[in-house]
Amino acid sequence: MRDLKGYAPGRESGWLRDMVILAVVLGFPFLQFLGGLPLIDPDEGRYAEIPREMLEQGDFITPTLNYVKYFEKPPLLYWLNAASLKLSGLTEQAARFPSALCGLLTILATYIIARRLYGRRTALLAALVLGTSAGFVLQSRIILTDMLLTFCLTAALGAFIMASQREGRRSTPLPWCAFYLFSALAVLAKGLIGIVFPAGIIFFYLLLGGRWKLLREMRIATGLALFLAIAAPWFVAVSLRNPGFAHFFFIHEHFERFTSTVHGRYQPFWFFVPVLAATMLPWSFFIPGALTRAWRDRHHDDNLAGLYLLVWTVLIFLFFSKSNSKLVPYILPIFPPLAILIANRIEGVLDGHGRELKLASILLGITLTILGVAGLAYTRLPELANLLAGSIPSLSDPLHQFINNAPPISTAAGTVVAVLFLIQGIAALASAGYNPLRMVVALCLCSFLLEIFIPRLIMVPIAQAESPRRLALQARSLAGPQTRIVTFGPQQAVSWYTQRRIMVTDKPDELEFGSKQGDQSAWFPDQKALLRMWAGDTPVLVFLKKGELDHLLPLLHPNPRIAGESGNRRLISNR
Repeated sequence: MRDLKGYAPGRESGWLRDMVILAVVLGFPFLQFLGGLPLIDPDEGRYAEIPREMLEQGDFITPTLNYVKYFEKPPLLYWLNAASLKLSGLTEQAARFPSALCGLLTILATYIIARRLYGRRTALLAALVLGTSAGFVLQSRIILTDMLLTFCLTAALGAFIMASQREGRRSTPLPWCAFYLFSALAVLAKGLIGIVFPAGIIFFYLLLGGRWKLLREMRIATGLALFLAIAAPWFVAVSLRNPGFAHFFFIHEHFERFTSTVHGRYQPFWFFVPVLAATMLPWSFFIPGALTRAWRDRHHDDNLAGLYLLVWTVLIFLFFSKSNSKLVPYILPIFPPLAILIANRIEGVLDGHGRELKLASILLGITLTILGVAGLAYTRLPELANLLAGSIPSLSDPLHQFINNAPPISTAAGTVVAVLFLIQGIAALASAGYNPLRMVVALCLCSFLLEIFIPRLIMVPIAQAESPRRLALQARSLAGPQTRIVTFGPQQAVSWYTQRRIMVTDKPDELEFGSKQGDQSAWFPDQKALLRMWAGDTPVLVFLKKGELDHLLPLLHPNPRIAGESGNRRLISNR
């Protein structure tokens, strides 16, 4: 304990050193092995293919996906990915780098915010908590708009609370400029929530904290001018070029996404409770106590920092819980404030015996131990299934079906992950209420190792089974200039790996809007058109799943040649 306190002697020293160390150490799980996995549809294929087409066509205003207009998201991630691809080439590593970098920058932003609000030790703990939340790190390694949004919102909301701490004193305009700048970038990252969230969080913070005087210091006029100068030009330009953009983007992609199940992403209201518990492991068990303490101490906090972080967390969580469109990455923006609140609570008990953390530590230890045992059992899944099937014959078919569909994980990989969970669980149970520092060290170290091993040991076989890369590269080598490549439903990674336009049959899904812009019928054939093309003189390659092939096989003349197989996918040819 004395050593940790010695490392945090003052509020104003060691900023650069801390950030360099954090960037180097915590940056490793973010940036290592980025190119070691193939792109997985739909997200990675989509967000790699759009910037590739931007570079190819030289058009950075109107996004296209498989060469049809695609207006579901603003362009900031596309621009960043296009710059990365231009500098480093068309590789998976270059496509993933901007998202991973945003995850790492979010940790550094969290450190800065926590240090301004609470001091150096809490800031270091907050960075460690966020950097060892495996769900946060692993999602940053996937090409998603949500990690870019998380960084922009963290920077914007952090700039606001840091600027507000100087209320009544002579203040520099820089934090206020940063607030409006990053709010505008958040809009360019994911749309209107980039301004809805900051505005809503600030409103409730001012309301609950009674700090309405801050409105006079927010430089609203100049700030809005800066905000519009950054956020508005692309929206104006794309609207002028594409008259249907405004209705689709603002009505369909915002209002209807929130109020209806039009996107087929409905989940129950409580959906994000288990999601948060799983993705913020091992720290999620400390969330209830951290939120409770922030609310309880609001009257004793002169700067109301805890209240602000509480409002930040709760408003975003409730917003997405109420939405009829839910996906796991949506709640990433609440990870930074939660990391700070958890770190502040842990820091508050490090000098004592940690009894405030006892119950949470015990529950965490039990959960991690169960996960460890389950991981060991997973490595012996076939043997366990046969044993259960022998004892309960009615379970035989469901168990074997589960084994056939279970992710292929080697015994060594499962054992490594299971042992790390067991070490964490035992450490949490052994240290509960007595030695919180030992527990924190064990959780950080094991979680860090999990983040290193999971992409290499667990994700490789899963990604290879789910990605069309192998078949797409095979199709690229087989296809001549006249060859038509067809997929059942959009498979954007096929477009990326073949670097050409793909014909899409069956449901167009996310390409539906673009498929109706102009005459795109030749590129979206129905079954009859596909069968005519198959029987014609043009070489055709079709990507489809085994079940789709079995259904289509009686209708295909001539009989298809299997050009390639990968997992459940097939590549068939009429030549």
